[in-house]
Amino acid sequence: MKRKKGRVRFVPTICATVIAVMLTTNLGSHAAHADTYVVTPNPLGLEVRSAILIDADTGQVLYSVDADTPHPPASMTKLMTEYIVLEEISAGRLKMTDMVTATKEAASIPPDGSQIYLAEGDQHSVKDLYMAMAVQSANDATIALADRIGGTEQGFVQKMNETAKALGLKSAHFTGATGLADTTVISASDLAKFASILIKKHPEFLDFSKTPSYKFRERDKTPMVNLNWMLETNKSIPSFKQYAYPGVDGMKTGYIGSAGYCFTGTAKRGDLRLISVVMDANSKSARFVQTAKLFDYGFDNFEKKTVVAPKSVVETNKTVKIKKGVSKEVPIVTASDISFLVKKNATPNVTLSSVKLKSDAELVAPIASGTVVGTATYAYKDPDTGKSIDKTVNLVTSEDVKKASWWRLMFRGLGGFISGLFKGIMDLF
Repeated sequence: MKRKKGRVRFVPTICATVIAVMLTTNLGSHAAHADTYVVTPNPLGLEVRSAILIDADTGQVLYSVDADTPHPPASMTKLMTEYIVLEEISAGRLKMTDMVTATKEAASIPPDGSQIYLAEGDQHSVKDLYMAMAVQSANDATIALADRIGGTEQGFVQKMNETAKALGLKSAHFTGATGLADTTVISASDLAKFASILIKKHPEFLDFSKTPSYKFRERDKTPMVNLNWMLETNKSIPSFKQYAYPGVDGMKTGYIGSAGYCFTGTAKRGDLRLISVVMDANSKSARFVQTAKLFDYGFDNFEKKTVVAPKSVVETNKTVKIKKGVSKEVPIVTASDISFLVKKNATPNVTLSSVKLKSDAELVAPIASGTVVGTATYAYKDPDTGKSIDKTVNLVTSEDVKKASWWRLMFRGLGGFISGLFKGIMDLF
């Protein structure tokens, strides 16, 4: 079904100049796009081309709309740039306090895109440029960081694609660091998967993405305002409070004409964190309205349910054999719990799919209680999708096993010899 042409509603401002720019940028492109746009039909009634909602912890898919088809992600591309910067810092090749000199390329960003107006030769810290990228989606700050790491933007793009391949993002193809080119594509499914990897490996990213505003230069009259209107911290700001959503602390908006209005979001309530992606919504506000529908669906309908408690006995493998110990075997239990995200008030269908134990050669006394001796994998079949979701837990010893004395081992060996000899004699008759 075709969408009616959307309009962006102007709202009261917290910073008149900044908000006016945020609400009016690319309106012409939006109108042309809306005339030809087709919504992908879906039961939840999301007005988007593509979308997905996952559990951030397990990657379990809770809802999806054409989630495996690659589409231009626009500035959501910057999530990969942000990830690589944090990787460089973790590896010790870069520091947040390092000064970066803006290149000619960084200073030559088209004027219709988001930027902080860097001039060639300007010097700013990695932290300030990262904040500009995370809060304001500044394209010039992004290019400056990409040039610093990759030598050139294209050198950095090569690193982006290598990283995507290493992380198993099969649909991802990057042609730029900012997402301005529609030749960069990735599926909603891979984007959600990557967002989960990002916040698991670099939880500090959320400290940047949840910052509501940031003053880039002392001389700037107004601070940058976060383009993510859904931040929970916006609940008291008149311009954004209708979009503010409990628990939202990230992640990245995006827009170019061929991509429409996009948003990768995350929200946490209690011990449950969800990640959503909407691609090609009809307006700046619509991408947040559609995301709220996804979050409502997730938080209202799902709960984490423990199906295997920590220190549980696996019925098929209650013990494991130990060589050279006072005891010949030792009890084993699960090291932690197994939990799945399931529909509320539903009984999950969970089965033990496999148990893998270490070889006899690896299980030699002395062995301390809590020693990992293998793994158990449980499978949960999602009744809605029919897909199985696996979770693996370590199996550990629940008791100490001391090494047997040479005297005990000698008699044990002698007993085994006599038993074998007796059996051999009996086999003769």
